[in-house]
Amino acid sequence: MSTERFVRPAREADIGTVVDVQVAAWRSMYGPLLPEAVLAEIVSEEAAARFREQWHGALTAPPTSRHRLLVATDHRAVVGFAALGPAEDPDSWPGTDAEVYALHVHPDHVREGHGSRLLNAAVDHLVDDGFHTALLWVMESANPLRSFAEAAGWRPDGATRELDPGAPLPMVRLHASVGG
Repeated sequence: MSTERFVRPAREADIGTVVDVQVAAWRSMYGPLLPEAVLAEIVSEEAAARFREQWHGALTAPPTSRHRLLVATDHRAVVGFAALGPAEDPDSWPGTDAEVYALHVHPDHVREGHGSRLLNAAVDHLVDDGFHTALLWVMESANPLRSFAEAAGWRPDGATRELDPGAPLPMVRLHASVGG
């Protein structure tokens, strides 16, 4: 295993960087689709403070022992993260269905293998935790996260939803068999 690039559990000291990666990834992926006012809110210090609080809670007081926050590192610097745990959709069974709630790599570090390492580590944890299926919500339109997940074997399962952070964003749910 490389000592320069690997995935590990997140630590409290990583939370600020996780937020930075999240905001940069959202700006890159959603920025062209959102109104300017919404984009300005996402990158505001107030939003960053809320994100830091949410990630701190997820890390220090996770809802279950099967919730995880993982980070990808490059020369010890956090460049990506994945959050995962029991699926929350009403048509899923949290005992055997898991969800990758977030999977982001900083735009300056995409296509360097960090996403693959994160996804593989996430699936390893899901298998260890006894899950059989993993779910991931992605934008319906062509985008790097959807292409990446589909190239890794994830497929749409027919579920859809729409986010509206100021402009409608149609989403599709991908799934993959991970164990069982």
